[in-house]
Amino acid sequence: MIQIDGNSLTINEIQNAAVGQEKVTISPKILQKIQESRDWVEGIISEGEPVYGINTGYGIFADKQISSDETRLLNRNLILSHAVGTGDPLPTEVVRAAILIRANTLSKGFSGVRLILIETLLEMLNKKVHPVIPSQGSLGSSGDLAPLSHLGLVLSTGDQDLDDLSGFAEYQGSILTGKQAMAQAGIPRIILEAKEGLALNNGATFSAAIAALTCYEAGKLLKISDISLALSLEALLGTSDAFDPRIHKSRQHPGQIATAEMIRRLTNQSTMLDSTDRVQDAYSLRCSPQVHGPAKETLEFTSKVISREINAATDNPLLFSEGEAISGGNFHGEPVGMVMDYLGIAMTEIAGISERRVYRLTDGRLNENLPAMLVDNKHAEGLNSGMMMPQYTAASLVLENRSLATPDSVNSLPTSAAQEDHNANAMTAARHSYQIIKNTRHVLAIELYTAARALDLRLREQTDKHPGVGTKAAHKSIRKAVPYQPGDTLWGPEIDQVREMIINNQLLDDVNSALDQG
Repeated sequence: MIQIDGNSLTINEIQNAAVGQEKVTISPKILQKIQESRDWVEGIISEGEPVYGINTGYGIFADKQISSDETRLLNRNLILSHAVGTGDPLPTEVVRAAILIRANTLSKGFSGVRLILIETLLEMLNKKVHPVIPSQGSLGSSGDLAPLSHLGLVLSTGDQDLDDLSGFAEYQGSILTGKQAMAQAGIPRIILEAKEGLALNNGATFSAAIAALTCYEAGKLLKISDISLALSLEALLGTSDAFDPRIHKSRQHPGQIATAEMIRRLTNQSTMLDSTDRVQDAYSLRCSPQVHGPAKETLEFTSKVISREINAATDNPLLFSEGEAISGGNFHGEPVGMVMDYLGIAMTEIAGISERRVYRLTDGRLNENLPAMLVDNKHAEGLNSGMMMPQYTAASLVLENRSLATPDSVNSLPTSAAQEDHNANAMTAARHSYQIIKNTRHVLAIELYTAARALDLRLREQTDKHPGVGTKAAHKSIRKAVPYQPGDTLWGPEIDQVREMIINNQLLDDVNSALDQG
């Protein structure tokens, strides 16, 4: 059970709740702070002085004061008018991550919402009511207004509780109206009171949700990239000098040092490395620590930023001691957008160098006397295409990544009659980085599959040789799931199986087990 308190939510907990669907509860320690914050809002309403977001209009209409009798209508209208997203629905895990992050944000006690709003979010999460959220239409400033408003449609209602104004949600495998889904799950929908509409839809929450899941997956893929590199290095009879610790310590970058160390561990006891008279390898092998390493450091930096963001108060205004409401810009998604651009660039490079190794494995002029395209034997060349097309697929995904990695956070257009004249484009940056992760995962699966085949062919010709402890375990793990195929077959489904081994941690677990024992 995950317990939120507004300050200590982790990326791993988001993964566990979003993908593993672990249940979430609220810490009793923060209930008083939440109530105190709500009392401040009630005090502001009773005094009648205009305070942005509580008894005024929004954006360009901030100077329009709203009477207390119209407070509920103001909040309902905000959700209705802002739910204008478009595009394919976001994946369920992203929606779950966003619900958790929003509940955590509101739990900090700076937003002035009632406890029932937070509890309703957590009930939706625990009972698996997943609003259908369009993936496009957010600028990441003032937060993810459109996606969060689509969430608000399902969670809240107005004086007239109409099906066609309740959005849509997935519940128990069916897409229902929000009203139907909540009713079937036994969760009462609430009427939003003063400040609650803006507290609900103001903040880069969906951007942060995608970012958190992206960081988690990037961490796995960076470990896999070292394994795929080591497997290719063995199959190509690479040289070990490039991974000598003295080289990497002389440059001081910790990610580079860690990568070289991992390659040494994976290839420990190999008799395949240094078995030729070649003194150095191509860059895709020799310089891999200098590419994998910076990506690891980028992820470390990005994860720190996102860890702060998922525990941040991000709506406007925020309420502080004695009910002082202060307007600011914590909803602006620039921190998320910039680091998602940064991580997207790093993971694009991981896919790029992986594809270069696939190319080298398949080129008969570069693969140290293996058959061209890794067909079963040289007599099969022409009749069989071998690994020709998997390399095409890898190249296509790398090219797509390079387009997706073009920075999004530097792009801005003004909105709300220029009141909001600089926007973060954070949601687009996060979505693009998330897609880069998916593409990179498949490229690495292609490298693992191709390198395993190359190693089969190498060991068949050089029976006196054997790979290292970690690479041997990786090869064995792949072959257990996908036996060697001599002639052409449907490579795609077999590569998909390797990709699934990455997703479900089977390959990583098998390799780590061998390293721990060796």
